[in-house]
Amino acid sequence: MERARSFAAIALVAMVALGLGGCDKLKARDFLVKGVQAYKAGQTDAAIEDFKQARELDPSLLMAQVYLAVAYQGQFIPGAPSEENQRNGQQAIAEFQKVLQVDPKNLTAIDGMGSLLFSMAKTPYSPDKFVESRQYWQRHISVKPDDAEPYYWVGLIDWTLAYLDNNELRSQYNHANPKKQVHDEQALPASLRDEFSSKMMATVTEGMEYLKKATERKPDYDDAMAYLALLDLQRADMATSQEERDSYTKQWSDLMEQVKQIKQKKAAAQPAT
Repeated sequence: MERARSFAAIALVAMVALGLGGCDKLKARDFLVKGVQAYKAGQTDAAIEDFKQARELDPSLLMAQVYLAVAYQGQFIPGAPSEENQRNGQQAIAEFQKVLQVDPKNLTAIDGMGSLLFSMAKTPYSPDKFVESRQYWQRHISVKPDDAEPYYWVGLIDWTLAYLDNNELRSQYNHANPKKQVHDEQALPASLRDEFSSKMMATVTEGMEYLKKATERKPDYDDAMAYLALLDLQRADMATSQEERDSYTKQWSDLMEQVKQIKQKKAAAQPAT
């Protein structure tokens, strides 16, 4: 009899624990829904607290972790130097990383990291963050290679790195040669051209390859085509002959004309307002 009572007591405790666990899971989902509604209403601070509650009540509710990261990311303002803003960015990164520890192929977290690091890399300028951002977009490609957007992002990052390096070289040269300025539309002097080519040829080549893959998957991808054209200009600054430079400049011009036509076609297809 004593043994029977003991088993009954253990069973009762187990049933209560399961019941409480079930209640916590239901409460967690209620907080998740509440948080989503608050986020949609622009009440980000309230949404963050709701998502935290949902996660605490049910640590297995991965969606609460994802939404919490997205909410922190939504509070980050690119370029704002305040400590609070930087903290929001770092919190978003930490939450996205927690998601990826559980689900390494979670595209929301992968893309969130990629776009957030890209925004953080601009001001102050951080080439390392751009490279890290690119790695996340390449990670997206490894998970879902048919998507066009991650190829675009890799190309955009490669163009950004090349463009900023080109500008820095020109700025340094013009500062040192006030009477012999090199304007944006002019070719780089031979010494700068060789330096730029040595540093950025692989980056520019990669960017062009990825943007072409983006347009293969989405033929009317005008933004990808525009940056492919801009990379043609960077490639032109590496040309060792005027003929080669003219060839890349023409490719830029032809692509920009295609971009113009695609944009006009899209605008014409929009319903009148």
